[in-house]
Amino acid sequence: MRSRVLGLAALIVLIGAVVWQWHADDADARAHLLTSLDPDAVSHIDVALKGLPAQRFDRRDGHWSDGAATVDEGRAGELVMLAATPVSAWRPVADFDLAKIGLSPPVAVLVLDDTRIEFGEMAALRKQRYARVGDRVAIVPAQALPRAPRTASLPASSSTVH
Repeated sequence: MRSRVLGLAALIVLIGAVVWQWHADDADARAHLLTSLDPDAVSHIDVALKGLPAQRFDRRDGHWSDGAATVDEGRAGELVMLAATPVSAWRPVADFDLAKIGLSPPVAVLVLDDTRIEFGEMAALRKQRYARVGDRVAIVPAQALPRAPRTASLPASSSTVH
């Protein structure tokens, strides 16, 4: 009986250690993402790209809507996935001249629920770009940028991105 109790106690301690490590690893992984948002939980998107009209999407019953009859669900899905963009480094905003890195004004602004993400220009070295979240600037992969809507849905005067 005593060996069973000791074995059960050891098992409980081992399970507790595994759960604690799993939680610590998860928290560490989130620290290296652009936001702490769960992309599947985002219910509202505002996106503005330089030279294009701003767009708004709301998730209703598991589908995205912009008030029009048809919505590019794939694009809306891509936009929310930007919340989980991997970050190679974080630095304070004060370390940068925001105009020189394309964040004053930003190339694109994405608001997921209440989290504002500003996207800037490409970094000088490697294939990376600058992104601002709050009072920090992240270095993210170059492709981490909201894509423009399909040209068929754009007004004739806004068919190209500048």
